[in-house]
Amino acid sequence: MLTGRRFASKYFAHETFAPLTVPVSIPFSPDQKADVDHILEAIFYLYTEGRRLTKEYARRANLTSPQLTVLKILETFGDLSLSELSERIRAQNSTVTGIIDRMEREGLVGRERSKEDRRVVYIRLTAKGAQLAREIPVEPMEILRQAILGLSKEEGRELLKISTKLARRVNQIVSAAEESDEPTGKG
Repeated sequence: MLTGRRFASKYFAHETFAPLTVPVSIPFSPDQKADVDHILEAIFYLYTEGRRLTKEYARRANLTSPQLTVLKILETFGDLSLSELSERIRAQNSTVTGIIDRMEREGLVGRERSKEDRRVVYIRLTAKGAQLAREIPVEPMEILRQAILGLSKEEGRELLKISTKLARRVNQIVSAAEESDEPTGKG
């Protein structure tokens, strides 16, 4: 489930997924279809503009988009375990390990074992990584934050209510589709 503090940045994870079979059985009136199409257009604009800006900022800093995302998340939230970082960028641990390996070779991040649980490894920005993160002051999430803060208090609450409801519904549809597409083990 998405929360207000979570980065909705699944687009930074470059995973390939098998297509899901999602049944669409709700008939639309022409007015509903037009409204839904406008909503989808706005969502896709936000998604693609976020990707475009992230790629450009990353290119300027000689980073990949996922590396920039890791840099900004660590700058915002501080040291995170590999699992926490993976969850925040919505990628698998193995994918994030590769990103962190490259960033560590570049001197941007370091790993440190937890003193409480030796199995846990925290990822932290080095001085070089923190400096680079500070030099990239505007990021797509910040632009979106500013746009949201431009809404009235009531509009912001309504957007939160609707987007949370929409995220839950998408999660339900995807989960149901994944369950129906899972192999049964028979055969």
